[in-house]
Amino acid sequence: MKSISFLFSLLFIWSAGIAQKDTTEVFKAVNALRYALVEKDSDVLNKLLHTDIAYGHSNGWVQTKKDVLKDMKSGYMVYQKIDSQSTAITINKNYATVKERIAVEGSRDGNAFKLNLFVLHLWVKSKSGWQLLSRQSTKL
Repeated sequence: MKSISFLFSLLFIWSAGIAQKDTTEVFKAVNALRYALVEKDSDVLNKLLHTDIAYGHSNGWVQTKKDVLKDMKSGYMVYQKIDSQSTAITINKNYATVKERIAVEGSRDGNAFKLNLFVLHLWVKSKSGWQLLSRQSTKL
Protein backbone atom coordinates (compact mmCIF):
# COMPACT_ATOMS: atom_id res chain seq x y z
CA MET A 1 0.00 0.00 0.00
CA LYS A 2 2.88 2.38 0.80
CA SER A 3 4.36 1.81 -2.66
CA ILE A 4 1.07 2.78 -4.35
CA SER A 5 0.85 5.96 -2.27
CA PHE A 6 4.46 6.71 -3.10
CA LEU A 7 3.81 6.21 -6.83
CA PHE A 8 0.77 8.52 -6.73
CA SER A 9 2.84 11.13 -4.92
CA LEU A 10 5.57 10.93 -7.56
CA LEU A 11 3.00 11.13 -10.35
CA PHE A 12 1.44 14.23 -8.76
CA ILE A 13 4.81 15.94 -8.32
CA TRP A 14 5.82 15.08 -11.89
CA SER A 15 2.54 16.38 -13.38
CA ALA A 16 2.76 19.57 -11.31
CA GLY A 17 6.27 20.09 -12.65
CA ILE A 18 5.08 19.61 -16.24
CA ALA A 19 2.23 22.11 -15.71
CA GLN A 20 4.63 24.64 -14.21
CA LYS A 21 7.00 24.26 -17.17
CA ASP A 22 4.16 24.76 -19.66
CA THR A 23 2.88 27.81 -17.77
CA THR A 24 6.37 29.32 -17.84
CA GLU A 25 6.72 28.58 -21.56
CA VAL A 26 3.33 30.18 -22.35
CA PHE A 27 4.25 33.22 -20.26
CA LYS A 28 7.50 33.53 -22.24
CA ALA A 29 5.56 33.28 -25.52
CA VAL A 30 3.11 36.00 -24.42
CA ASN A 31 6.01 38.29 -23.51
CA ALA A 32 7.77 37.49 -26.78
CA LEU A 33 4.59 38.39 -28.68
CA ARG A 34 4.38 41.81 -27.00
CA TYR A 35 8.09 42.41 -27.66
CA ALA A 36 7.81 41.34 -31.33
CA LEU A 37 4.82 43.62 -31.94
CA VAL A 38 6.55 46.67 -30.46
CA GLU A 39 9.96 45.92 -32.02
CA LYS A 40 8.46 44.90 -35.39
CA ASP A 41 10.24 41.54 -35.27
CA SER A 42 8.59 39.60 -38.09
CA ASP A 43 10.76 36.50 -37.53
CA VAL A 44 9.47 36.11 -33.95
CA LEU A 45 5.89 36.91 -34.99
CA ASN A 46 6.05 34.39 -37.81
CA LYS A 47 7.04 31.72 -35.29
CA LEU A 48 4.50 32.71 -32.62
CA LEU A 49 1.43 33.26 -34.81
CA HIS A 50 -0.39 30.10 -35.85
CA THR A 51 -1.17 29.77 -39.57
CA ASP A 52 -4.92 29.86 -38.81
CA ILE A 53 -4.87 32.73 -36.30
CA ALA A 54 -7.83 35.05 -35.83
CA TYR A 55 -6.31 38.22 -34.32
CA GLY A 56 -9.28 40.22 -33.07
CA HIS A 57 -9.13 43.87 -31.98
CA SER A 58 -11.45 45.77 -29.62
CA ASN A 59 -13.16 47.54 -32.53
CA GLY A 60 -14.22 44.26 -34.18
CA TRP A 61 -11.42 44.22 -36.73
CA VAL A 62 -9.99 40.70 -37.21
CA GLN A 63 -6.65 40.00 -38.89
CA THR A 64 -5.08 36.86 -40.33
CA LYS A 65 -1.41 36.01 -39.85
CA LYS A 66 -0.66 37.49 -43.28
CA ASP A 67 -2.52 40.70 -42.30
CA VAL A 68 -0.66 41.12 -38.98
CA LEU A 69 2.72 40.73 -40.66
CA LYS A 70 1.85 42.94 -43.65
CA ASP A 71 0.30 45.72 -41.53
CA MET A 72 3.30 45.72 -39.20
CA LYS A 73 5.85 45.85 -42.04
CA SER A 74 3.99 48.60 -43.89
CA GLY A 75 3.57 50.76 -40.77
CA TYR A 76 -0.22 50.62 -41.02
CA MET A 77 -0.34 49.17 -37.49
CA VAL A 78 2.34 50.42 -35.09
CA TYR A 79 2.62 49.41 -31.45
CA GLN A 80 4.75 51.81 -29.43
CA LYS A 81 4.06 50.32 -26.02
CA ILE A 82 2.26 47.25 -24.65
CA ASP A 83 2.31 47.04 -20.86
CA SER A 84 0.81 44.06 -19.07
CA GLN A 85 -1.01 44.90 -15.85
CA SER A 86 -2.10 41.34 -15.07
CA THR A 87 -1.80 37.93 -16.69
CA ALA A 88 -3.60 34.68 -15.85
CA ILE A 89 -2.70 31.43 -17.63
CA THR A 90 -4.68 28.19 -17.68
CA ILE A 91 -3.20 25.09 -19.32
CA ASN A 92 -5.33 22.22 -20.62
CA LYS A 93 -3.13 19.60 -22.30
CA ASN A 94 -1.97 21.21 -25.56
CA TYR A 95 -4.02 24.38 -25.21
CA ALA A 96 -3.60 27.43 -23.01
CA THR A 97 -5.90 30.34 -22.33
CA VAL A 98 -4.34 33.61 -21.32
CA LYS A 99 -6.36 36.46 -19.81
CA GLU A 100 -4.60 39.80 -19.66
CA ARG A 101 -5.21 43.41 -18.82
CA ILE A 102 -2.91 45.59 -20.90
CA ALA A 103 -2.26 49.24 -21.67
CA VAL A 104 -1.44 49.81 -25.34
CA GLU A 105 -0.17 52.83 -27.23
CA GLY A 106 0.36 53.04 -30.96
CA SER A 107 -1.21 54.11 -34.22
CA ARG A 108 -3.40 52.60 -36.91
CA ASP A 109 -3.15 54.17 -40.33
CA GLY A 110 -1.47 57.19 -38.77
CA ASN A 111 -4.16 57.69 -36.11
CA ALA A 112 -2.77 57.49 -32.58
CA PHE A 113 -4.48 55.40 -29.94
CA LYS A 114 -4.04 54.78 -26.25
CA LEU A 115 -6.18 51.97 -24.85
CA ASN A 116 -6.71 49.89 -21.73
CA LEU A 117 -7.79 46.44 -22.83
CA PHE A 118 -8.84 43.03 -21.59
CA VAL A 119 -7.36 40.42 -23.93
CA LEU A 120 -8.19 36.74 -24.23
CA HIS A 121 -5.63 34.55 -26.03
CA LEU A 122 -5.88 30.91 -27.06
CA TRP A 123 -2.46 29.32 -27.49
CA VAL A 124 -1.82 25.86 -28.94
CA LYS A 125 1.27 23.74 -28.35
CA SER A 126 2.92 22.74 -31.61
CA LYS A 127 6.17 21.05 -32.58
CA SER A 128 7.85 24.47 -32.73
CA GLY A 129 6.48 25.61 -29.36
CA TRP A 130 3.45 27.59 -28.23
CA GLN A 131 1.61 29.45 -30.99
CA LEU A 132 -1.19 32.00 -30.78
CA LEU A 133 -4.32 30.60 -32.45
CA SER A 134 -6.85 33.21 -31.41
CA ARG A 135 -6.87 36.63 -29.75
CA GLN A 136 -9.74 38.94 -28.91
CA SER A 137 -9.68 42.19 -26.98
CA THR A 138 -12.24 44.55 -25.52
CA LYS A 139 -11.87 48.06 -24.17
CA LEU A 140 -11.95 48.53 -20.42
